[in-house]
Amino acid sequence: MNKKALRTLEYDKIIEKLTGFAVSPMAKERARELYPATVMSDIALWQKETTEATDMILRKGTPSFGGFREIRPQLKRASMAGVLSISELMGIGEFLYVCRKIKNYGKHENKAEVYERLDEYFELLAPLPSIENEISRCILSETEISDDASSELRNIRKEIKASNEKVRDHLNGVISSSAYKNMLQDFVITIRNDRYCVPVKSEYRNSFPGMVHDQSNTGSTLFMEPLSVIQLNNKIKEMQAKEKDEIRKILVELSRLVTENTLIMEADMELLTQMDFIFAKGALSISMGGTQPLFNTKGYINIQKARHPLLDEKAVVPIDIYLGKDFTTLLITGPNTGGKTVALKTLGLFTLMGQAGLHIPAFDHSQLAIFDNVFADIGDEQSIEQSLSTFSSHMTNIVKIMEEVTDDSLVLFDELGAGTDPTEGAALAIAIIQGLKDRNIRTAVTTHYSELKVYALSTDGVENACCEFDVETLRPTYRLLIGIPGKSNAFAISKRLGLQEYILESARNFISQDEARFEDVITDLEISKKSVAFEQERAEQYRKEAENLKREVEHQKEKTREQKEKILQKAREEAKLIYAQAKEEADSIIKEMNRQAKEKGNQQKLIENRAKLKEKLSSVQEDFLKSKKVKPNHKVPEKLEAGDRVYVISFDQSGEVLSPPDKSKEVMVQMGIMKVKVPLAELMLDDTPRPKEKKQKTVSAKVKASKSQFIGAEIDCRGQLVDEALANIDKYIDDAYLSGLKQIVIIHGKGTGALRSGVQSYLRTNPHVKSQRPGVYGEGEAGVTVVELKEN
Repeated sequence: MNKKALRTLEYDKIIEKLTGFAVSPMAKERARELYPATVMSDIALWQKETTEATDMILRKGTPSFGGFREIRPQLKRASMAGVLSISELMGIGEFLYVCRKIKNYGKHENKAEVYERLDEYFELLAPLPSIENEISRCILSETEISDDASSELRNIRKEIKASNEKVRDHLNGVISSSAYKNMLQDFVITIRNDRYCVPVKSEYRNSFPGMVHDQSNTGSTLFMEPLSVIQLNNKIKEMQAKEKDEIRKILVELSRLVTENTLIMEADMELLTQMDFIFAKGALSISMGGTQPLFNTKGYINIQKARHPLLDEKAVVPIDIYLGKDFTTLLITGPNTGGKTVALKTLGLFTLMGQAGLHIPAFDHSQLAIFDNVFADIGDEQSIEQSLSTFSSHMTNIVKIMEEVTDDSLVLFDELGAGTDPTEGAALAIAIIQGLKDRNIRTAVTTHYSELKVYALSTDGVENACCEFDVETLRPTYRLLIGIPGKSNAFAISKRLGLQEYILESARNFISQDEARFEDVITDLEISKKSVAFEQERAEQYRKEAENLKREVEHQKEKTREQKEKILQKAREEAKLIYAQAKEEADSIIKEMNRQAKEKGNQQKLIENRAKLKEKLSSVQEDFLKSKKVKPNHKVPEKLEAGDRVYVISFDQSGEVLSPPDKSKEVMVQMGIMKVKVPLAELMLDDTPRPKEKKQKTVSAKVKASKSQFIGAEIDCRGQLVDEALANIDKYIDDAYLSGLKQIVIIHGKGTGALRSGVQSYLRTNPHVKSQRPGVYGEGEAGVTVVELKEN
């Protein structure tokens, strides 16, 4: 890319912004080295990374790269058998901590979240938590090793501490002794040359029993080590030497761990640097309201609502720029400070940003072309009274551009041909533009010359554009109107400023009739363009309102569905509660009836009454189900026949269809001991495979209360599912309890043990069961459970 164009279009300022969002010095350096690519695959990959980073930040917040620092020099030294210092190891520990944090950040709570490019980075990242934990355990700060680094170090430090306390105790005795009171300069304990000393007056040098280690600047004070603590001080020195040796062993071991994982850490270093850089691009996109542009290799540019990223976001006026499809050259005309140069720079800067993998602050689906180079001749001076030297400077730049430009380049000229005679300048400008157009090179030019407006109107592939100017306020609106040549508005501006009418009329007489008509046509075009633009804005506003309304409707539909599901769930819970209460009440009545039966001896009648109670219980459940009328969101069975297995949603149970749906679309369903009429809408087909039927050796699970009824002492549940078996056992125990049986046997078989476990768990909760035990030899062993029932 042309470096002069990069500076002219202020690409470097965008890079400064990007650098500010990077955390680590390595990522900042990578941001500074970012240049636009010219290969579609590279650009697409970079844009994908930026888009994924933007989305992740918006969903999860900004990832924390705090503490991420350069560790490659330490890794290199460790790989050369070097022993790392405490601070170096602590830096590696912090690096591994950042690795772990970023790895966790990349985990998705929702499996639907897929970030194809970034997920690869997160997957490759290897945090090495064991080494991180070991460093954290051993190192407290950049200068301190923890006592827990090793048991030997802990013991050494304990011994040093104890020895220090002994020395201090002994020295406290010395300075408090009356024998040494006059000899001491001060009653304090001090350290000189790593040994405990006391300050002694110099005249008592030979009187005080000890060794001199230092003296004051004046020589009046000697720092002496009493002879009585020399051995203790020697011991402390020895232990301190041992401490240093042990610390070195710890550092050697930690350095060894680092050395063994150098390659992994180097790879992690590169991954973290790249991810820090990518998330900086995402943060930059969010900060300026950026979107991912679409790219093509056909030279099409169509940027909608573009906002120059270096201008005040509140003050900048969005513009639409398109070029390359119906025309290859765009001529922008209009007054000074009207926004022409900003439009030109926006076009060039967006091209550079997009090809560098950065988002652009514009509407979604804005299109950019891929260019092999961008050339720009844009000067700060915009006055028509430029000097010859300025013209020469611009022309030198233009000559160089014309020599280097290719068919795949983008060329931007600001005030082409200015700074010289208007007639010659316009002629040069037209010739330069024509030369570029003949090569099909995408070109955008700003100009004051009316000759270029006429050229654009009469030449295929060249289109006029202007920056809108409000004559009423005498201010530019900065909106770009493509398809309309700009006006100078000199007469209108002069009139608004108060210039006398006779002077304006005289000035108009100096303009030819053709020129006047041309200006009138431009005025009409501008009015029409404004009207069309206004209608387009209204249409866009209506479209957005319609989309918002659609989203709101979808939100309300989802909210209604959730509320419906909550109501349904509440209905299920209430149904279970009513059933439980009714069953409890029925059992209470039965218990009372059993008590009466003992007195009256009318056992058979009580059994019949109990059957009526169960029938009433089923009726209660049926009425409750009808009253709720809650229809879940599921597929209703189209056809049901007797014997079909179904799942009853309101009861959260499976059952068997006893009869096809009646005219009211209600189905009689058997659920355990209950027979309930259920609306067809409350049923789902139960695909659970049915157990193989086995001939019962004893009594059937479906026992009918009648005069000839006989309740056997056994029930065979082999081959049944747990839920089905428990329903049969529940009814059987009730009947056996009413019949006065003391002991029953439940045959469940050995198998996998699932049925046996389910049966025995259920028996512990049944109110009629007194005790239970597995069978013994001769009874069926683990294949049966013997149950003792309570007395009626």
